[in-house]
Amino acid sequence: MTPAELTLTTWVLLAAGAVLVGVAKTAISSVGSVAVVLFAFALPAKESTGALLPLLICGDVMAITVYRRHADWRVLARLLPGVLPGLALGTWFLSSASNDLVRPVIGAVLLAMSALQLWQRRRRPGNTETSPPPPVHLVTAAALGGVAGFATMTANAAGPVMTIYLILAGLPMLRMLGTGAWFFLLVNLLKVPFSTGLHLINLDSLAVDAALIPALLVGGVLGRQLVRRVSQHQFEMAALGVSVVASALLLV
Repeated sequence: MTPAELTLTTWVLLAAGAVLVGVAKTAISSVGSVAVVLFAFALPAKESTGALLPLLICGDVMAITVYRRHADWRVLARLLPGVLPGLALGTWFLSSASNDLVRPVIGAVLLAMSALQLWQRRRRPGNTETSPPPPVHLVTAAALGGVAGFATMTANAAGPVMTIYLILAGLPMLRMLGTGAWFFLLVNLLKVPFSTGLHLINLDSLAVDAALIPALLVGGVLGRQLVRRVSQHQFEMAALGVSVVASALLLV
């Protein structure tokens, strides 16, 4: 579908999604799942993943520019071993599943992960800012990495999974943002050959992405303002709340 063939309603949905991508990359990563929903409403499910990926990479570069010094590479390294198997499984699923099956499967996984994190928060004693949890077990980190790889390959929807992992790791807000920024840049770049091989990225989708860059930048500015105005607790609760809502929308 060429840019000229898109309706005004489609452009509004895509522009709103691009703004939310900017917010997700500079503030609450789970907001990106809402952008996934908007893109999937505007375009066929599989086409939407290819249209969104280059825009996400642009957002990742923007986030790295802002938060590059705040990454926790030890926490990131524990997650990465599971990502490649998750990407491979996601590629297989995307090549064989119908558009109607993609969104509800991812939504169900993300709702389960959000429920797990809410349960973990109830079990965690004291304030999360003064009583950080113990390091995430390697098996748990690898499993979350696999889920993140699968979710991001099939629906560009790893934001809630990454949020859950970073909260479990007990990172403060800026380190969450810096670690997440590097994770998504690396993973999204890894996804490009897979998406190209599935013919989900093409010249028409890249032209649409180019037109949405201004909306992405607006979202980035809004996200930076949000980060300056919220506490760690508010940040975590907002991230989890958006995760639940976005995951439920994927089931619709």
